[in-house]
Parts: sequence; C-alpha cells; structure tokens
Amino acid sequence: MRFACTLILFVVVFDCSSQNTLQAVVRDSENDEPLVGASATVLGTSFGATADEDGIVQIPNLPDGQHTVRFSFLGYEEKEILVLFPLTSTEPVVVLLSSAHEELEAIVISSTRSTRTIADIPTRVEFIAGEELDEKANMKPGDIRMLLSESTGIQIQQTSATTANASIRIQGLDGRYTQILKDGFPLYSGFSGGLGLLQTPPLDLKQAEVIKGSSSTLYGGGAIAGLVNLISRVPTDNRELRVLANGTSAKGLDLSAYYGEKYGKIGLTAFASYNSSKAYDPANIDLSAIPEFQRFTFNPRLFVDFTNKTKLNVGVNFSTEDRIGGDIHYIEGNGDAVHRYFEKNTSDRVSTHLSFSHAFNEHTTLNFKNSTNHFDRLLQIPEFSFDGSQTATFTELNIVAFNEQTEWIAGLNLWSDDFSERQLSNAGLRDYQQTTVGAFIQNNLTVNDKVNLETGIRADYVFDYGLAVLPRISLLYKPSPRFSTRVGGGFGYKAPTIFTEESERLQFQNVLPISASNNKLERSYGANWDMNYRTEIGEAGVSVNQLFFYTYLNNPLQLQSTGDGYYQFINIAGYMDSKGAETNVKVEFRDFKLFLGYSFTDTRIHDGGVSVVNPLTARNRLNNVLFYEVEEKWKIGLEAYYFSRQRLSDNTYGRDYWICGFMVERLWESFSIFINFENFLDARQTRFDSIYTGSVSAPVFRDIYAPLDGFVINGGFKLKL
Repeated sequence: MRFACTLILFVVVFDCSSQNTLQAVVRDSENDEPLVGASATVLGTSFGATADEDGIVQIPNLPDGQHTVRFSFLGYEEKEILVLFPLTSTEPVVVLLSSAHEELEAIVISSTRSTRTIADIPTRVEFIAGEELDEKANMKPGDIRMLLSESTGIQIQQTSATTANASIRIQGLDGRYTQILKDGFPLYSGFSGGLGLLQTPPLDLKQAEVIKGSSSTLYGGGAIAGLVNLISRVPTDNRELRVLANGTSAKGLDLSAYYGEKYGKIGLTAFASYNSSKAYDPANIDLSAIPEFQRFTFNPRLFVDFTNKTKLNVGVNFSTEDRIGGDIHYIEGNGDAVHRYFEKNTSDRVSTHLSFSHAFNEHTTLNFKNSTNHFDRLLQIPEFSFDGSQTATFTELNIVAFNEQTEWIAGLNLWSDDFSERQLSNAGLRDYQQTTVGAFIQNNLTVNDKVNLETGIRADYVFDYGLAVLPRISLLYKPSPRFSTRVGGGFGYKAPTIFTEESERLQFQNVLPISASNNKLERSYGANWDMNYRTEIGEAGVSVNQLFFYTYLNNPLQLQSTGDGYYQFINIAGYMDSKGAETNVKVEFRDFKLFLGYSFTDTRIHDGGVSVVNPLTARNRLNNVLFYEVEEKWKIGLEAYYFSRQRLSDNTYGRDYWICGFMVERLWESFSIFINFENFLDARQTRFDSIYTGSVSAPVFRDIYAPLDGFVINGGFKLKL
C-alpha cells in the first residue's frame, strides 16, 4: 500500500513537473508596439491563447518536448517558431510580426502621386487588384462595368436602353463629375464618356484605384465626385503571356491577349482584344437589351530605361467599334414601317501617351507627361444623326522631392479640348474649344509615428470661364495597429460641355450649344471621414471600414426644355448636395472570405426653395460577397446586391431589386476554366416595369434603373505563361 501511494505521488509530481507555460510578447516589427488580440496556436493541439493589452500571450499546461507555435494577427504575416520544453530561460519569447502591407507596398498607388506606402497615405484610396480583379474579369471580360459597379458607393448608370451606353456615378453624383484615367491620363471623357466603360477590356490591367470625394487638387476639373485610375501591367524580366476566351448565353464573344517582357533596358507590352455580340432581347419586346457590336482594341507600349535614373514610356491606344441597337427585326435586316427604330454608334479612338522621368538623386525626381486623344463618333437614329470628333491633349511637368519626414509634389498642367461637329442639318453647330492652364503644389508630412498630414492647393485658369482655386487637406491618425482614421476635404470645379448623361439619353437631338455668356463653372467643396478597425475573433480575421461623406455643388449645370422642342444647359441658381455613409466589413476564415457592404446616399437638388431627390440614385444599397479559394486550385464566389427604389426623371419611382451571381473557376499551373451565372434571379426592368412609352416604331424611352439583359451565363478559359 505504501509502495502504491509512493508510486502515485511520483507520477503526479512527474506529470506536474512536465507541464510548462509558454510566455510570449507579440509586437509590430516596425514600431515595436504590442499587437493586442494577436493569436498564438500550438500546432497539432487544441492549445492556444490571445495577446492581452500588453501583447503578452500565455499558454499553460504544455508537455515537455518540441512544439511549433503559430502567431498571427489580422493584417500581418503569420510566423511559426519552434519551442523546446523545458525552457532554459524564464524570459518571455519576443515575437515580431511584419505587416502584410509590405506586400501591398510593392503596389504603387499611382493616383496619389506619392512615394508613401498605402498604409501611410492620408488620402483614402480603394484599390482593386489580384484575385478580386481576376474575379470581376471572369464575370464581364469585355469591359470594366462589373469591375467598378460592385463597389460600395459606385453605381453604373445606363444611358441608352438599346445600346447599353453607360457612365459611372460615385456617391450619387452624375458621371461627368468623375474622372476616369488610364495610367494617369484622362482618356475617357467628353464625347467618349458614354462609351468609355464599354470600350475598356480589363485583361491588361494590373489594378484599379478609386478615390472618392474631391481630387481636383492633383487632377484639375472634373474630379468633384472622385476619380478612377486604371493601371496597366508593365513588363517584367520574365515573359508574361495571358490569353482569355469567353462566350455568353447572350450571344457574346470576348477574345483578349496580353504580352509583356523586358529585354535588358527595353521593355514591351502589347494588348489586343476582339469583343462582339449579336443583338439580344430576353424580354421579347422587339428591342435589344444588348446591342449587336464588334470592337477591336490594340494597345502597344514601349519602355526604355536609359539609366537607373532616366526612363521613358510611350504607348498608343487604338480601338474601333460598330454598335447598333434598337428593333431586333431592323437589326437582323427585316425592318419595315413598324419595325424601324435603331440607334447606331460608329466610333474610332486613337490616343498616344508619353511619360518621361529623371531622378536627380535618390530624393528628387522630375516627371514629364503628355497624351493626345482623338475620338470620332457617328450617332444615328431615325431622322437624326450626330457626327463629330473630339481632340483632347494633356501635358504636365512635375517634380517630386522627399525625405523621411516630408514630401513635396509641384507641377504645371496644360489641357486642351476641341470638339468639332460635322454639319448634317440646318441646325447650329455645337463646336467648342476649351483651354486650361494650371499649377499645383502638395505636401505630405509625417508629423509623428501616429499622424500624417497632406495639404495642397491648385490654381486653374479656364479660358472664357475664369479662375478656380482649389485647396485640399487630409489627415491620417493611427493610434494603434488596430485602428486608424482619415479625415479630409477639398474644393473642385467642372467646366461646362454638352456631354452629360442627360444629353446622351437624348442622343444630343435638339440640344443647344453651351456658351461662356450663358454658362459658368460648376464649383464644389466636399469632405470625407473614415475609420478602420481590425481584430481577430478566434481564427477569423475581421476588418471594418466606416466612411461618411458630404459634397456641395453650387450652380449645377442642368439640361432644361426651352418649350419649343429644344433643350438648353442652364446653371440653376440653387445647389446640389450629396451626403451619406458607406460601411464595409471583411471577414477572413481559413479559405473563406466574406465581404459585406452597405451604402446610404442622399443626393438632392435645391432650386427655388424646392428640394428634390436627384434622379437615378439608389438611397440604400447592400453588397454581399462570399468567396472560397483553395490556392491554385479553386475559386468560388457567391454575390448578392440590393438596390432600393430610385426616383426617375418623370417624378415616378422604380422598384427595388436584387442582383445575384455565382462564379466557379478551376485553376491549374498555367491554365484555368471558369463559368459565371450572372443575375440568376433574372432581375430585369422589363419584367417589372416598362422602358418606353409610345409605339415600338417611335419609342420614347424612360430612365433605365435596373438591368435589361437579365440572367446571363458566361464561361471560358484563361491561359497564363
């Protein structure tokens, strides 16, 4: 009995002596701050713990022997260490985690023109890259509408019922208040604005950057609502060849190819695509929801590194398209006195761009940029044609100087915009010429390790319309690795042209020209405030972004009837304002990612003491995306988007609706196949509302607030070498 008790006591003492406690301190590798809430998991066991407010982790009851402990924190790279018990020291193990943003820092956020990393930029920038960009390209490989439309606060507004022309709206403001750039060059505005989103395939894009709110300090007029900068791929030392082929149940075909490679100091990229579709009428109302079109695009670029300090980049963009929508019988060659309505767009674009940079030293760089964009377009409907060409140029010289604490960006700009209409009738021509010269300066200051400040001012002189002075300020505050907040605001302006969503819907018929004697600059100011918080709940990483915004636009330009069948642009005596909020939540759990987004937008026009909701603005929107990915094997996505009812220009309201989609992609090392079920609930305006009044031979179209193409299946393959 005594022996048994002694043996039991020995076993208990031995067992207790073999139980160990791991103590570790988890810190940020850059600033040595504790990472509150960081997780530690002993692999192969159920043991784990979470770091307290001092970053300390304690895991008790670990047996003797060697264990692998994984440390993780949202937004940081995971780290695994080997621990051998019993420990030879009683001091806590120090674990330094590196921010995952180190990978993002390699992605240059071009739109801010700053050398700072994305984590240190006071300006709020949203970017779409990597798997998200690839996923959107699978859904609509022929253009970038899908790429942009599924972001909170952004709405793609269709301006033609039969040819699908569209513009982008940010935070409830019309499309003309958003600048769309390609590699920093303004190529998609004016006469081409209604087709720009449709004529930009995404295969050659590296990323898309979105800045919401006034960005006019760096980019001049037209960036009142914000800007979208489409960043192209650049050549690398290893050859890159991408091929995409896609077909749709709506009779569409997309073929795209991208090539890029560096040959020593010379680099080359080339992108070519062919996009086409037959006319498609899912509602059987004899009018096309998707037009018949053919488009060819070719974009070669040359990169020359004369030295490590001096570099040149030149490129040409070329596209040509024939697009016809309207009555299906007419399009198919069976038109008659009843089936006679059509809308044709024939367009050609040739643009050139040049970028030159020279670094005087490691802290100072001189940059020169120039682009020329020539766009021809013939628009035809029964008994009316509108034919013209627009030539726009952009030239900039800027210098960037920086050190560890501060950065200066200063530059000069010259814009020219020349539109010439070809005489097709006895009506007056709507030619115009606009020239703008501008100067800007911006400073980025690191006040301390928690505060970054960005200030800037621009002065633009628009010939015939006067001077616009545009100050701007943004502040970034990072009190901890978990939380950061940005607040900023600035002024903006927009010079008047005849190219708006309203005139596009009328095919420019009976629209009178603008004039400096009757019209003036639209001027604005606005502010954004956002907060970012990230944490971990068990094995799930959670990040939350909350944005509040407000924009005030004085004397907005509106198209009004003159009472005799004509329309004239008038700067109303009142104002337009847009206010609201955007909430974005991201949850990551193992191979799953869940994105939840909500946007509230209240955009109103105030004129003569009367306040009305801006037409075609969804007050409430929900964005829900569940994504599953097994690296290099599977990508599966399920989406659901809700749009609340919208006020229409005839003072009626459309109904609310959901758009749902499902996508699957199977990947191998250099090849993948995908299939996408877009809008599988078949939400269509033609299912629950009308799109025109009058007869099918002379339809008067209503506002388009919901999809017209309905449920569409597309699928294809991608090749990457």
